[in-house]
Amino acid sequence: MILHAVAEVGDPTQPWLVFLHGFSGDHREWQPVGERFPQANRLYVDLPGHGGSASLRVADFAGMAEILKATLLSYNILNYWLVGYSLGGRIAMHYACCARPEGLAGVIVEGGHPGLTQAVEREQRLCHDRQWAQRFSEQPLADVFHAWYQQPVFASLTTAQRDALVALRQHNDGDGLAAMLLATSLAVQDDLRAALRHRTFSFDYLCGEHDLKFRAIAEELSLPCRIIRDAGHNAHRENPAGVADCLAQILPL
Repeated sequence: MILHAVAEVGDPTQPWLVFLHGFSGDHREWQPVGERFPQANRLYVDLPGHGGSASLRVADFAGMAEILKATLLSYNILNYWLVGYSLGGRIAMHYACCARPEGLAGVIVEGGHPGLTQAVEREQRLCHDRQWAQRFSEQPLADVFHAWYQQPVFASLTTAQRDALVALRQHNDGDGLAAMLLATSLAVQDDLRAALRHRTFSFDYLCGEHDLKFRAIAEELSLPCRIIRDAGHNAHRENPAGVADCLAQILPL
């Protein structure tokens, strides 16, 4: 079993950039940024339950790591960077820290959580995600996403930006989203803090200047954090040029 993805081949001597989208996104999410690196080899992945992988399911982060590894091998990707946003960032961190991947040069995460530290936080998050999963499975997606984008992490969005995201996301598969939300809930994700501190791979963290929650997380972890101006949680959508500029400073292209 492998994930649906779109590959764009550049200079064969250059590493691959493997882009992982956020929850309810798809392979198109990172393309406005990736297209600014035509010399690089780029793989835009559809995560399970999303886009061309809507029919695929994984049970947990271990299963996600297995299907990602199989997908990379199917493209013969042996030298690569993982670039992930939110859910995609959490998957990238887990994969880098726990799957012992070969050929991984570095990880770039935009607004991804390293994991919860307290049991009570995990219980609360599991209850939260179960409620959302039920809504995604049972209710019209336009209605669910209107509520989804009212969450505090999206506070910097304008009404027009929220409406645009709802229009884009409402064509997803509700059951697929629900399954992926539970399989990769923050409630069941390992706390990756120690592993990130003792990492052997390059690691950079990107954060929108208005994304106060994740700026605080970066400061707590003392991570190398690059601030994207004029952006909130979804920085690569709100300021793709700013994110591309950061990647250009990080990547050895």
